[in-house]
Amino acid sequence: MNKKVAILIGSETDRPTMEAANKYYEFFGIEFEIHVKSAHRNPSDVEEFAKNARGNGYATLVGAAGMAAHLAGALKANTTLPVIGVPLAGGILDGMDALLSTVQMPKGVPVATVAVGKAGAINAAILSAEIISLYDDDMSSKLDEFKSIGAKL
Repeated sequence: MNKKVAILIGSETDRPTMEAANKYYEFFGIEFEIHVKSAHRNPSDVEEFAKNARGNGYATLVGAAGMAAHLAGALKANTTLPVIGVPLAGGILDGMDALLSTVQMPKGVPVATVAVGKAGAINAAILSAEIISLYDDDMSSKLDEFKSIGAKL
């Protein structure tokens, strides 16, 4: 199974929040890439990326966005890979709007949704490791090690 994760952010300003998870991806030995692609500004790029993600070796896709937060749903509309949505703070509701947008997917279009902000970015990395561990015994061992150190780095 692939050990590569694509993290898509709607804007370059989202990068610092998502980079909070870098050391977690590194701990688990997961190759990761951050791509700036907006569900609203360049939807055809998001569609193309998602449609080709499996063939390009990704195990999971992480969509991080604030406010209307359509990125994770746009990814899921175009792939059968697991998609994890990370709602980001911003807008008048400081992340609650993004949380509700990300979690309220229609039946048949599942997006795993984690906490708002940096905690969500980190949980997306851990959840990606857990998904990969279903077919990778080494990853399962790394998760055991992670639990034994208190589930934090």
